[in-house]
Amino acid sequence: MTTRTTRRLAGALTAAALALGAAACSDPNSVAEQAKANPDAGYVAGDGSIVAVAPEDRKEPVTLSGETLDGGTLALADMRGKVVVVNLWASWCGPCEAEAPHLVALAEKYEGKPVELVGIDYREPSKETGLAQSKAWGFTWPSIFDKTGTSAIAMQGVLASQPSTAILDIEGRIAASVQGATTEATLAGLVDDVLAEGGAKE
Repeated sequence: MTTRTTRRLAGALTAAALALGAAACSDPNSVAEQAKANPDAGYVAGDGSIVAVAPEDRKEPVTLSGETLDGGTLALADMRGKVVVVNLWASWCGPCEAEAPHLVALAEKYEGKPVELVGIDYREPSKETGLAQSKAWGFTWPSIFDKTGTSAIAMQGVLASQPSTAILDIEGRIAASVQGATTEATLAGLVDDVLAEGGAKE
């Protein structure tokens, strides 16, 4: 069996995702309303599923790179030796807004440890919009600007909804993924599993 779905975590995540999504969509002033004004959005909701991949069954390392919202450049290949959490988000995505505090809490939890967070700002109208929203949500990590949606190819088709998250092992291979809004506790559990494999560098 090449992959295993953690049913217990998936059930908990589904409930959390539904609660997060409901909270975001109930507010008429939510940034989700901006999606209506963004013809490039193409919103796809996640189903809350979690997939973990055994080390021996993981594919080749992810090679994603690109320009960040602040004008810099980022390559996941430069983060080898660390566990990397890659989160796909957009300012116009209501569930992304609800998920944001959980990502901030995750970043704080692993501060000073061999764990990096990276965002992919997906089909955003402009860098300025994405940068402003990332600051408003408290994101302190870099996000690659992906207006055309081409990051899906580099991420091996794993990040298929907004939001969605992938956990990369120290070799840059996808070790786990979550489709849909998730929580700090769920992501921390997945990160800890990958850290427990050993070899991460400070």
